[in-house]
Amino acid sequence: MNHPTSILSEMQNTFHPSVQSQEKDPSQPSKTRYFVRLTLWTLVLVGITISGQGQQVNLQQVLNESKQNYPLLKAKQAEVTSAQRRVKSANTEYLPNVIIQDQYTYATNNSVTGSYYPNEGTAISPSGGIRPDNIYQGVFGSFTTALLEWKIINFGKVTANVQAARNEMARSQLEYENELFQQQIRVIDSYLLLLISQKLVTVQRSNLERARIFREVVASGVSSGMRPGVDSSLANAEYTKAQLLLLESQRNEKAQRLRLSELTGNLQDSLAVDSMSFYTKLPIIPAGASSIQNNPLLRLYQAQTSAAEARSIAVRRSFRPSISFLAAGWARGSGVSNKDDSYRTDFASGVNYQVYNYMIGISTRWNLTSIFKVHNDYQSEKAQLQRYQELYNDQSLKLNRQFRESEMQFALTLDQARLAPVQLNAARRAMNQARARYESGLTDLPTVMQSLLTLNRAEVDQYVAISNAWRSLLLQAAATGDLSLFLNQLN
Repeated sequence: MNHPTSILSEMQNTFHPSVQSQEKDPSQPSKTRYFVRLTLWTLVLVGITISGQGQQVNLQQVLNESKQNYPLLKAKQAEVTSAQRRVKSANTEYLPNVIIQDQYTYATNNSVTGSYYPNEGTAISPSGGIRPDNIYQGVFGSFTTALLEWKIINFGKVTANVQAARNEMARSQLEYENELFQQQIRVIDSYLLLLISQKLVTVQRSNLERARIFREVVASGVSSGMRPGVDSSLANAEYTKAQLLLLESQRNEKAQRLRLSELTGNLQDSLAVDSMSFYTKLPIIPAGASSIQNNPLLRLYQAQTSAAEARSIAVRRSFRPSISFLAAGWARGSGVSNKDDSYRTDFASGVNYQVYNYMIGISTRWNLTSIFKVHNDYQSEKAQLQRYQELYNDQSLKLNRQFRESEMQFALTLDQARLAPVQLNAARRAMNQARARYESGLTDLPTVMQSLLTLNRAEVDQYVAISNAWRSLLLQAAATGDLSLFLNQLN
């Protein structure tokens, strides 16, 4: 596509002669109006084309857009926020429990000597005098309490729960960082694939143009009787094949553009990317890329191991007792007088407090039989801890293999990228020689067609080799977990 400035210059060159001719020949106003209208319509069409294509975005802009908009990353961020809240929730266990309640009742107050089991708190506790006969006349009553229970000594149970929550928060944060890193790798790789797809479309357009010109040359030779008719059929077949290759490359380009726009979180058909310096230079072997310990995926597995270990400690300490400081105060009112047992059925007599009490003390609570449940839960968490340790070892093994493989691939793809221009120059010379020999009648058409195929393959190989070199560098950055190894070479 021509640059907009050059298009406007061509329009100005077309418009100015019209003005000059108007000055020289005032008798032709219709011709001038025609050129003015043509220029205005051209400007409108160019504006529509430019606005439809949109501004090109570079790799960093695409990465930033993906980080801000991609739904999966937002989900991971929400998970981190949730984990932060769980840490705050765990810290509230240090605070005392303060419970207040106020109730008004209408009930009888018959009672009898003896004990009963409260049935987990669901049994009603009547309070009243012991009489030989039941009185079924209800009276109003009131009861207000305030209770403070503070676990001042818990033998490390709360501390273990808080630490487990913090380790889980760290795991969530590293899971987000790993997902962000993997997303950036996917975006960069998709960016490179879109660039190579665009280059291949350009290659296939050039190939189609060569096939068209060659078909015309062959058709001219056949029509003059200098070439057999089969040459025209073969040239038409080669031209059709070139059309198919162009359509296939365009399909791949559109599919890759959709894939990249999907990774940005904003699906669109007209995403235009900047080729930057990817096809003007080759990457160099990075210095200092020799460790995988900072890989976000490996750090995530390490965080999962730490979280499992913290959970096992919290489970083990849950068996320990708690020592609580207690303080309470309560007041009661009743329609039955505490002085002479007289009955008053009005509401005011029942809600007025008659007695007041308070209590302070120390309480120790220890569920001894919970040791069996705690033991099994602890062994379960220990098994999970071993599982995460082995998963860490497995991932470390895979990343070490990927790192060594990426080093090997990067060295080989650099060699291929350096050899690709040699192949391309040879293919171009072969094409020119074959065409000249064919036009001179010294060779047959299949030889020329083979040279066309070789040239097309060499052009494709050159761009693919350059792209593979950059993608191999990206693979090395992915293995080490250091994206700067790739991005720093674009500056």
